[in-house]
Amino acid sequence: MKNLIYVFLLIFNISLAQNAFEKGNQFYQKEKYQEAIDNYESVLQSGKESAELYFNLANCYYKLNRVAPAIYNYEKALVLNPNDSEIQNNLKFAQKLTIDEVKETPKVGFEKLLFNLTDTFHYDGWAKVSIFLAFLFLAFFAGYYFSSLTLYKRIFFFGMFAIGFLILLSIISSIYQKKYTESEKPAIVFAEFTELKSEPRNSATAVVTIHEGTKVYVLESIANWKKVQLSDETTGWIEDGAIKEIK
Repeated sequence: MKNLIYVFLLIFNISLAQNAFEKGNQFYQKEKYQEAIDNYESVLQSGKESAELYFNLANCYYKLNRVAPAIYNYEKALVLNPNDSEIQNNLKFAQKLTIDEVKETPKVGFEKLLFNLTDTFHYDGWAKVSIFLAFLFLAFFAGYYFSSLTLYKRIFFFGMFAIGFLILLSIISSIYQKKYTESEKPAIVFAEFTELKSEPRNSATAVVTIHEGTKVYVLESIANWKKVQLSDETTGWIEDGAIKEIK
């Protein structure tokens, strides 16, 4: 009986969330963005999330020129669907509304080479590449096994070695990309403006002033302070309430 009640409540909850999502879409079409936001947020409060939901929510905030929540929700959408070009493009438009122009410190040497290679795909993408190459390896093995001509056997044999190397490379890239992605703790500044401090206390010297919508990376936490790093590698301490973590 308890299981039936649980299933009923689950179905009812899903139905309410779907209804709120559709209402949000209707309000968005009518350009009633705040009403759309209220409905989308109610879906999130019910425990449901999707890239489409975060994307629609971000679009509403963007229309209302609310920079920080727009960027935050585009980033949340990208976590769930990292290869979506529409989300990426809209995020770039939203980032143009920010005040701070923080330049990214370029990577150099082997670190740059490794990052450029692994950043070609998301780790899920590398996993798919590995699976495709595995099937290709089997096809070359079948060609080698059933081929009667020596030339073809040599081609398939060396092809198997080349594909095996690519499989190993794609697996390593997937592992590296997953580890890199999970180790990152990005956050968005929601305060209109705030100072990065040299130490985790209000009386400490200000390192730099940053504004809403700026992306930072959390390095460590102490009480209600977080040590963060900007994309230009500037570091400092910021009050916990001034930012909202993406993951």
